Amino acid sequence: MKITTGFVQTADVTVYLCPEHAGQPVPQLELRPVMKARGAVTWFYGRGEEAHVLIVGLGPEAKVNAERVRETAGNAARAVHKEGFATVTVMLESFVRALGGALSEEEAVRAWAEGWLLGSYAFDKYKSRKEARTVECLHLVCAGGGEASYEEALKQTAIRVEGTMFARDLCNEPPNVLHPESLVEFVRERFAERPVNVRVYGEQELADLGMNGLLTVAQGSRYKPALIELTFCTDPSQPLLALVGKGITFDMGGMNVKSGRDISDARFDMGGACAVLGAMDMISRSELQANIVALIAVADNMPDAAAFVPSTVVTYPNGLSVQVGNTDAEGRLVLADALLHAGRLGAREVIDIATLTGNVGEALGLGLAGAWGDRQLVDTLAAIGEHCGDRLWPMPLVDDYEELLRSDYADMNNIPPISYGGAIVAALFLRRFVAETMRWVHIDMANTVQAKAARGYYPAGATGYGARLLADFAVSRAEVNRPGAGGEA
Repeated sequence: MKITTGFVQTADVTVYLCPEHAGQPVPQLELRPVMKARGAVTWFYGRGEEAHVLIVGLGPEAKVNAERVRETAGNAARAVHKEGFATVTVMLESFVRALGGALSEEEAVRAWAEGWLLGSYAFDKYKSRKEARTVECLHLVCAGGGEASYEEALKQTAIRVEGTMFARDLCNEPPNVLHPESLVEFVRERFAERPVNVRVYGEQELADLGMNGLLTVAQGSRYKPALIELTFCTDPSQPLLALVGKGITFDMGGMNVKSGRDISDARFDMGGACAVLGAMDMISRSELQANIVALIAVADNMPDAAAFVPSTVVTYPNGLSVQVGNTDAEGRLVLADALLHAGRLGAREVIDIATLTGNVGEALGLGLAGAWGDRQLVDTLAAIGEHCGDRLWPMPLVDDYEELLRSDYADMNNIPPISYGGAIVAALFLRRFVAETMRWVHIDMANTVQAKAARGYYPAGATGYGARLLADFAVSRAEVNRPGAGGEA
């Protein structure tokens, strides 16, 4: 699909963005208040050769921001594709003018293009009848000039979209296609022509390094575990930033087996890994001067005669021993290995992201991930998330809850004896594997990894949460740490 900008062009459909209390953007039509409500989509069909008009509501004018524009664009994209139209003109110039400076025209262009493309996404490669994506040309009406005016903005938006779609694709793949061994090959292929060094630690290297969490969790799977290490270093003078992702390609719960009528969602337990890989996809296509390593802990968690069982003790290279109270709390066991490896590599800052606990959703619902750790970095991530749409909320590390990690015969248990505060206790578990020299943040995204139904620019299925968040965070840290910038913040 081609995206252009400039002055008004004729098209099958003309789209008007209509916030509440922002006047009548379409003088020839009488718009009811309900048409301007957030998420509202209203068609006025033309007669004969007349263009059709699509009215999309954004809700209260005071709450319109880039994320609301992305959301609205995704709704519009699905509505237009459903009708089967090929060319679309979007009246962005009048919308930006009506907002009176709340958004710049370039911000509106970026947001609309990103929301439209992400909202058009469909994972239908295994369907005999593909979902229709009919739009051939999307034209954004702007006061700022022709196509060249926003060419770079649209190029950067395309990179963001493709990285997020890469994350979605990986997460959506069924486990008969994507498993620990095939994920390694997917990664090698994706980054083969990029300025990224890919190193894969296999079974023997994992054993040599004492990565016993990965080795233990993978015992029940026919696929071998791995730690994937991606290094993007265009400025070695900068402190090393580590992005750590949990890559459990399918989580049956191990011997504490999951049950239910349909547990297909267990393939989304690699959402953290997908976020990191999507971010690295964006970063590796940029001209960013940075020093970044991505660490992906990859395994399956399956029940089998060889699988680890409750009461197993796992010992780590830092001397800590862990009693396995529940094999379905495997994510923290493999993340511990990756965090220790980040310390060995000399990382100064580390962000781990994982679908770690259902408990985080009970605390924050389905729209916000939780974040624990260094408060300055958490606040930076939260501000970035508000802007890019991958929202998160600062959560407490309650030292008194450490007693919930107590074990009768090891240094700690991998699961607390009560269900309350489970997400906090999981973060406290991970903290014990963070080097004192590292600033650390843990993001629990178990509740944001998927959308149960299409909404905004999210189709049903994997959301790609975290890819844009981590990429934007990496850019912000590179700006802080570049030579002459004044150092840490």
